[in-house]
Amino acid sequence: MENSSNSDENYDVGYQPSPCSTDPNDQSTMSGDSFVYCRTYSSTSVFSEPVDDHHSCCSEASPSCSSHWSTKRTGGVVPQKQALLTRLVTKQCKNSNAATVFGQNLRLEPLNPEEKALWKREMDCLLSVCDYIVEFTPKSHNLRNGAAVEIMESRQRSDIYINLPALRKLDAMLIEILDSFQDREFWYAEQGSMSANSTRMGSFRRVVQRNDEKWWVPVPCVPSSGLTEKARKHLRHKRECANQIHKAAMSINNSVLSEMEIPDSYMASLPKSGRASIGDPIYRYMYTTEKFSPEYLLDCLNIASEHEALELADRVEASMYTWRRKACMIHSKSSWSMVKDLMSDVDRSDKNHILAERAESLLFSLKQRYPELSQTSLDTCKIQYNRDVGQAILESYSRVLEGLAFNIVAWIEDVFFVDSTTRNQD
Repeated sequence: MENSSNSDENYDVGYQPSPCSTDPNDQSTMSGDSFVYCRTYSSTSVFSEPVDDHHSCCSEASPSCSSHWSTKRTGGVVPQKQALLTRLVTKQCKNSNAATVFGQNLRLEPLNPEEKALWKREMDCLLSVCDYIVEFTPKSHNLRNGAAVEIMESRQRSDIYINLPALRKLDAMLIEILDSFQDREFWYAEQGSMSANSTRMGSFRRVVQRNDEKWWVPVPCVPSSGLTEKARKHLRHKRECANQIHKAAMSINNSVLSEMEIPDSYMASLPKSGRASIGDPIYRYMYTTEKFSPEYLLDCLNIASEHEALELADRVEASMYTWRRKACMIHSKSSWSMVKDLMSDVDRSDKNHILAERAESLLFSLKQRYPELSQTSLDTCKIQYNRDVGQAILESYSRVLEGLAFNIVAWIEDVFFVDSTTRNQD
């Protein structure tokens, strides 16, 4: 097989990993089997390992204001409503302060009325755009003379019709979780009183040392006797709720990203050789083994940090599309739309097709093993060049909710950490 046509031996290094995944100063490390969350701009746990701010460049939580109306799908924007739609998007771009409501909230406490009103007002404005992103569906209609005819009626495009109500529900549930901490047994230390020996407001107050890199995140405090069992039960329940919301928002986000078109610029930047992208050791295992096991391969790689995992994901993804493109080399065009259309005609025994399938399974296993992995270079490229307003709204909305849900879990873990430390000191 090594001497087969379209050999991957002669290659030209053209793959450039995402700058967000190759920072040489990145100090992110794993804790247990999960990574510090950084798919959004929001801050993470007080006691978590430091996250390089370089990652935040990939995850601004607002839809692109320069997006164009999509005309490539069945649905589209009703022409007579386009002027109104343009004004709505322009207004949203000028008043994009709502995204900071959750980003600046760093405590388990209800949003103040002004912040809550701002969030609702801005989201109503943004999401109203989706009312004009429609598709036409056939509907049976009976005329007065009894004749049955089929007419076309418009409704929200299917992806928006399905996902937007779900996201609104998740949004309301997150607000309810924060509201449930109106009366709580813990509180937060003020900035400037967070040193390890700080005991302001009396000896009953204990402040736990926290990571210096998270100096801006308030430290939770508990009574000297710790939390009551009722408070712990409430925290456990809300942590589980936030966990489920996080999973749901991430699922929607991943679904929207998978439907976005791959930019031609990404396809043009792919290396000429998938082998050059993933390296010889991984390539040899993928190419020579009879029964390919992505889980076994990941075990052998001993991935030790999010930086390594994200870099591997970028390289595997680039290799996958390189091999898919090679499998369709008999055609003159190499854009993603052509590749996608022609994959059904590819010889399933072709070397490049087999390698692409194995790369896809490896990427899937990698994301399953590290579900909180940052967005890959392809995902960020899709977001940057996306021209579909509806997809931009769904992606950014789900990403903001995903980040808040994760942070709520992290903040609850902080309270449990302080409570446990306090009880152990008694």
